[in-house]
Amino acid sequence: MSAQGVSLYIHVPFCASKCAYCDFASVACDPQSAEAQYLFAAYHEAVMRELDGWRECGLLRHVPTVYVGGGTPTLLGSALPDLVRDVIVRCGGGEDVRVAIEANPDALDETLVDALVGAGVNRISLGVQSLDDDVLAWLGRRHTASDALRTAALVRDAGLRLSLDLMCGIPVQTPGSWEWTVHDAIEVGAGHVSVYPLSVEPDTPLFALMEADEQPDPDPDVAADQMTYAAAALRAAGYERYEVASYARPGEECRHNVRYWSGGAYLGIGPTAASMLPAADAPPAWHLPADAARVRFTMHTDVASFHLSGVQRPVELETLPSDAVAREDAMLGLRLSRGITDELAQAAGAHGALASLEREGLVERLSDGEQQRWRSTERGWLLGNEIFTRIWTGE
Repeated sequence: MSAQGVSLYIHVPFCASKCAYCDFASVACDPQSAEAQYLFAAYHEAVMRELDGWRECGLLRHVPTVYVGGGTPTLLGSALPDLVRDVIVRCGGGEDVRVAIEANPDALDETLVDALVGAGVNRISLGVQSLDDDVLAWLGRRHTASDALRTAALVRDAGLRLSLDLMCGIPVQTPGSWEWTVHDAIEVGAGHVSVYPLSVEPDTPLFALMEADEQPDPDPDVAADQMTYAAAALRAAGYERYEVASYARPGEECRHNVRYWSGGAYLGIGPTAASMLPAADAPPAWHLPADAARVRFTMHTDVASFHLSGVQRPVELETLPSDAVAREDAMLGLRLSRGITDELAQAAGAHGALASLEREGLVERLSDGEQQRWRSTERGWLLGNEIFTRIWTGE
């Protein structure tokens, strides 16, 4: 097993309704209906069966972080704290496990917050997106700006770490709308803020409307300007940008997400949830290639198949040899403000690409004591996909 343990991502595939831009794996249901209650119970059992299978493989002896996302995890209501408790038990019940829950402002109240605290949750990540009611309606969100601010204050007052997700580059978003969204996110006391542009994915209602010219396309230049504004405003308020889209007050970084960008091992439990392990930790029955150093996989593609029991061979599986692992770690590491070591850059065969990116002002080379490091520049943050592609391809 990885020396740093294996983190868990638990995907809850249920929502009260689908947002116009969302392509995540989830089904819409009325949480009070008998059908939904049956689905929730069956889902809980399936999560535990899969965790038990991985525990039998010896992979849950040390779980530093658990992240419950979706979908809308809080749609489970009182069943969510029970799910969290059962997950923690299967992780050894350690008090040092960091547990984060994604939540929507319309599906979280004081009773549920208190129950989640009692279950061992440390952090709530609120999907606010905007604090402008017109923008929220355009996105198909179910909450209002006042709902979001009230729920954020509730989470903060309960002593939980509070993270807010904000979306920019939305066609109906004005400069003033974006500025007060960022300002209010700071004022409500969030310790962590994620800022990312609207992405219009195929097979979503918003994509269909834009294809039919019934809605305007997002403007990437506007999104870049808004991300630049957010970076300056958050920095002035005491937040540090520790990842391309993530800002935190000191000590408020999301440990779970940092593991993704640092090559940490993780297991995704639930439909379409992705996993990544050292090849040596994969079940022997998978018969991986001899040169495999890392394995990426997805166990289930839909809610129905997730109800099958046991750790079976994945429906989607990719192996990486050691040189590809180094390239992947270098690529992902450049998402972080600390960047990557020159040693990793050399192992990844990325010196040529980094030198070219340095000439273009997208990365910079720093001395960290006796060690050389590479990291993205301010301009590089806005052109991250260019950096990641060239590091991965070595061009």
